[in-house]
Amino acid sequence: ADVSALIAKNDLNIVCMEVDRKNFTTDVYVEMERNDKTPDKKKLRELMRAIPDLAKTRFVKTMPLEKREKQFKVVLDNISDAVVSIDKKGRITTVNRVARKIIGYKEKDLIGKKINDIALPDYSILNCLEGRAYQHRKKNLINEKGRFQFFATGRPITDSSSRIVGAVEIGKDMKEIEMLAQSISMPCQITFSDFIGKNDAIRQAMSFAQKIAKTDTIVSIRGESGTGKELFARAIHTESERLGEFIPVNCAALPETLLESELFGYTGGAFTGAKKEGKPGLFEMANNGTIFLDELAEMPPGPQAKILRVIQEKCIRRVGGSKEIYINTRIITATNKNLEDMVKEQVFREDLYYRINVLPIHIPPLRERIEDIAILVEHFLFQLSSRLDLKAPSITQEALNKLRLHSWPGNVRELKNVIERAAILSDSDRIESEYIMFGFKIGKNIGQAENPGQPSDHSPGQFPGQENQTLPSLINEFEKKIIKDALKDAKSIRKTAKSLGISHTTLLNKMKKHGLSAN
Repeated sequence: ADVSALIAKNDLNIVCMEVDRKNFTTDVYVEMERNDKTPDKKKLRELMRAIPDLAKTRFVKTMPLEKREKQFKVVLDNISDAVVSIDKKGRITTVNRVARKIIGYKEKDLIGKKINDIALPDYSILNCLEGRAYQHRKKNLINEKGRFQFFATGRPITDSSSRIVGAVEIGKDMKEIEMLAQSISMPCQITFSDFIGKNDAIRQAMSFAQKIAKTDTIVSIRGESGTGKELFARAIHTESERLGEFIPVNCAALPETLLESELFGYTGGAFTGAKKEGKPGLFEMANNGTIFLDELAEMPPGPQAKILRVIQEKCIRRVGGSKEIYINTRIITATNKNLEDMVKEQVFREDLYYRINVLPIHIPPLRERIEDIAILVEHFLFQLSSRLDLKAPSITQEALNKLRLHSWPGNVRELKNVIERAAILSDSDRIESEYIMFGFKIGKNIGQAENPGQPSDHSPGQFPGQENQTLPSLINEFEKKIIKDALKDAKSIRKTAKSLGISHTTLLNKMKKHGLSAN
């Protein structure tokens, strides 16, 4: 009030004023109209000194509101959606770059104009002023710049008192939605962001793989079964931005008699049963892409020599053919064997070993990255709940500790299977330690001490008619019998739960499930 009175007293006009209170001080921003009567900066400072409790004065180039509006405009103009907003009288207040392109007007011709004075497919946004929102409404607009198809969502804009003061409509281009849907549905689009873990060794492996992804050099991935060698290879292929396909080949699964024709293809009539028109091999199919030779150490010596030639000459020759076919195929190999020992034993070619071992990547086993188990468990539970459209269960500390003590011969693949099994068997939203069962212990008495060498007193074989029962029904009967026998011997439900190694709540849920009661 003091500032306004002082400015008015000196015949100056206020264009804009903002007040920003901060604890015990207040910043007052004033923009004044410049004219012949406007005093200079020195005179203005002298005028302001008449205001009581004024701490200091300074001149700014931009008002805070103007700065916020410019930042807001930059953000709006750099998003891919069309955004239009109106005030409570239906006048356009905001229109971003994408919306201007669709509507076909310049910004200065739109701001302040009534929305229904613009040629639009409909004026659904006006219904938002009455509180009627809408979403995913299909719209088409044709003008001299072409045809625009988009999905529109409209919402009312309310103030702090929940009064409607305007509305906003956001339009998403249909082509962009289609491209997004395709990118999500495309199989095997694995990137390094899909890898989970904070272990130093796995992070260093990812960092190295990202660094060499765009090169053409052969990569050799080493790691135990289940560590994710193929996922690593797919991520390298994605990061390489190669236009061709990613072709995985399990060298151990192909019989030696078919290996050569599958890898290099064949000409028509090359052998009995061959197609008349011939067939391209997997190396040709991966042209301009990546071929992943998994379990390369299992390949016989004969095909090893041919792989070496492909690496050296960058060309292949189909079975039964004489023509050399040039290929631009990136090769990634993988094995869980010790190639150095195999070279010494002369079961793997030494010259091929040196050709593929240019850029080796070692993926550590899960037992060497124990700190990642909790993160991986959370990820697998989220995946499972998303797939089954269920609430993701949590896992107890006892169950996590049990996972950390396991040796993990099957690595990450085994962990995923163990977690899925536990989540399916658990009757509550918490996974207790008794549901963490490893492959060699499935079928043992849940809750009893797990000793692989000691037979269980409650074997599934004791149930009559087992040969006609499914595994879930056998597990169900097995669990019911264990709980029923335990309730007979224990003095209370709490002591029964303790003897079984489960929580009191879990036991009550299971008793309810099986129709059991305490004696």
